[in-house]
Amino acid sequence: MSSRRKFLKTSTLGFAGSSAGLTALQLGFVRQASAMSFDDYKALVCILLAGGNDSYNMVVPNDADQFAEYQAIRADLALEQSEVLPLNGTAGGRSYAVHPGMPEVRDLYNSGELAVVANVGPLVDYVTAADVEAGAPIPLGVFSHADQIQTWQTAVPYARIAQGWGGRLADVMQDVNPANGISMNISLSGSNVFQSGAQVSPYSIDTSDEGVPGIGSYDDGTDYGALKKRMIDDLFATTHSNLLRSEYRQRMVGAIEAREVFVDALAAGTPFTTSFGEGPFSTSLRQIARVIAARSQLGVSRQVFFVTVGGWDHHDDVLDNQAAMLPGISQGLREFRDALVELNVFNDVTTFTTSDFGRTLTSNGKGSDHGWGGHHLVMGGAVDGGQFFGSYPELSAASPLDVGRGIYVPTTSVDEYFTDLALWYGLAAADLETVLPNVRTFYSPESGVPALGILG
Repeated sequence: MSSRRKFLKTSTLGFAGSSAGLTALQLGFVRQASAMSFDDYKALVCILLAGGNDSYNMVVPNDADQFAEYQAIRADLALEQSEVLPLNGTAGGRSYAVHPGMPEVRDLYNSGELAVVANVGPLVDYVTAADVEAGAPIPLGVFSHADQIQTWQTAVPYARIAQGWGGRLADVMQDVNPANGISMNISLSGSNVFQSGAQVSPYSIDTSDEGVPGIGSYDDGTDYGALKKRMIDDLFATTHSNLLRSEYRQRMVGAIEAREVFVDALAAGTPFTTSFGEGPFSTSLRQIARVIAARSQLGVSRQVFFVTVGGWDHHDDVLDNQAAMLPGISQGLREFRDALVELNVFNDVTTFTTSDFGRTLTSNGKGSDHGWGGHHLVMGGAVDGGQFFGSYPELSAASPLDVGRGIYVPTTSVDEYFTDLALWYGLAAADLETVLPNVRTFYSPESGVPALGILG
């Protein structure tokens, strides 16, 4: 069995075969897609459960023998079988359940509006525990928050880069939206790697009524605000020969103009009556729903949203922490679904979760530690819901996937997961390798079939 030290050493190996593609990414060379346009609307909503969600308590085996294995391996971290919420049907001949705090997720799954992607994570290539023991290449910093949260966002397992796959997606497809200063990529969590490309940056918004903070008192309806607006407008009306001053002026003017476009569009968007909770996740999803409701006013046909929910690094008190936090995720997803149905766009929006990594199945005496493969949720009207994609591992102390302490090697790569999302979004198969540089290891873009089949 690999030691933690050997495991980490293996994950820092170089990958010479990837150097050419890596250099292109680092230098920001992105192949522009041929001219394209869409007469429909689609959006991706990425939810990052930052810190490493313990997903083996979010989605639980429910057969008698596998639940017994689950309890034996997890010990003090195990839920009670009488409390978990069973899912309809079977996956791979097995029954499953979700955490007792997620009845809305159970209902969404059972109604065919949500699916589970099982044991997914970053991979350089498919491996078993024996392969890892023998020194097979694995992603950089498998146990590291910083490395793995970045790898999930970049889909580049062999290097640290600043461009995410959502950013590259927007680089390729940005011309389908009008050049009104509002990025295809909109973030409720500030700057992030996932939405950053060579040309595209995320447009950061907040949960306020206007959606975007402005310059204090600028044109706020008071005499002082009017005076401040005139002063600032006069200041930025001046052109500069100095390159830095000229660039600063251009960016500030662009930001002011883009904010006006965004605020006006948000105010004019289609109203909806769905009620959202007061928690930060629910309020973020409500704001995303408001932006989607203003899609016509913004003139967009494609958007990618990003929201982070932090606090999942549960080295202790896993049971209590998840009991407090998972209900908010479940409720927020149901509220968001209801708003999208009311707006008649549920079929056009796909919401999916990511996280740094899964966690150890075994207990550290207080909680669980950093792992590798984990389970994720995908919701939307286009999702082939009510089923599992990928393979939920057979839980066993002798599992061939266990590299130690119940750290299971992923059997589905993030590349396969993201391929289904990107192709549904409208990315051409010919551009897939630009967005997901390691995809050919797991999927042939020329195949004409989905990677996993998550979306219809």
